[in-house]
Amino acid sequence: MIHSVAVVGCGWFGLPLAKALVDKGFSVSGSKRDAAQALALKELGIDGFVLDLDAQQPVDNEQLAKLHTDAIVINIPPGLRRGDNGYLVRLERLLLLMGDHRYQRVIFISTTGVYPANGKVQHEADAKAHNDTSEVLLQAEAMFKDAVIVRFAGLIGPKRHPGRFLAGKMSLTGGMLSVNMTHLDDCVGGVMALLTHQGQLAPAYNICSPDHPYKAAFYQRAAAMLGLVEPEFASSGEDCEDKVVDGSLICKQLGYQYRHQDLFNMLEHC
Repeated sequence: MIHSVAVVGCGWFGLPLAKALVDKGFSVSGSKRDAAQALALKELGIDGFVLDLDAQQPVDNEQLAKLHTDAIVINIPPGLRRGDNGYLVRLERLLLLMGDHRYQRVIFISTTGVYPANGKVQHEADAKAHNDTSEVLLQAEAMFKDAVIVRFAGLIGPKRHPGRFLAGKMSLTGGMLSVNMTHLDDCVGGVMALLTHQGQLAPAYNICSPDHPYKAAFYQRAAAMLGLVEPEFASSGEDCEDKVVDGSLICKQLGYQYRHQDLFNMLEHC
């Protein structure tokens, strides 16, 4: 039975997850790179500690103890779009810190960027390297042999309103391609379900809304909601470029129900 959980990376997703775990009575430790921010976590009932995987300083026994819990959620943003090439090195350092501690459950947060846009519905077994980014993402997943891989679709929620993503842009392509997104609430809810499930879990789960509207309609509505200039799409794109991520496995196996099943209604909660 899981009583304690370490959340590595208490940021946009990790902090709400840690708070939800505290509310459910778990003993929760959470990492931040900044000492003041780690200290502030204690006010939320989270045993905060400093963990900077870019630093070369040794980690003391107190920090290790906060990592060596019943379960661990590894939530380290890849940063690959920003040209960050240190992602795998950070994960290697984390693995060394985890050592041979026996976790009851390891959850590794990944992304649906591991699926190609080939006009097909993408299930968990369909992940394959199709560009440099997906190759790194799959290497990262493979580093954690016994982990349950959780692949988030495009993230929206507080401070991530999709109306700002493409507002004012012109001559965009792919207006008739499908949108794959998930709300922060379902990121937290899905991972909570995986942590509290008593039975066997699959090797990987997608967290993605079952609703897949066209890109043009969705982003134009989202921009209009914020009073921003709607993006304009010049081309619909080819069918073979489409990608629809299936996030139903967690529903079928665990009985999870997405809180936000309609992407247009989801905009009201961003």
